[in-house]
Amino acid sequence: MADFSSGRPFYNCRNCQNPIALRSDLLSKDFLGKSGPAYLFSHAMNIIVGQKEDRKLITGLYTIADIYCCNCGEVLGWKYLRSYDVRHKNKEGKFIIERARISKEY
Repeated sequence: MADFSSGRPFYNCRNCQNPIALRSDLLSKDFLGKSGPAYLFSHAMNIIVGQKEDRKLITGLYTIADIYCCNCGEVLGWKYLRSYDVRHKNKEGKFIIERARISKEY
């Protein structure tokens, strides 16, 4: 569990304010989710990982699992479990969280 008293910025579930990710785990703001802009994170917390499924995304075929806020059940994005393209193997184990689903806290 992260220490939120340290003053480090983090991202909350927009629906219930549950902490979801640390700013220091943000890798890129250059992604798209179902609802628009999305961020790539190396780690996420206080989430539930759903059923894995193969999904065709903009950059190819992946095995992914939707991720949900563990407090309110809001769909936040997905976790990359497997890339079928060697050029995108770096995404495996990382999280896409949609910008519309989170808010930044300091």
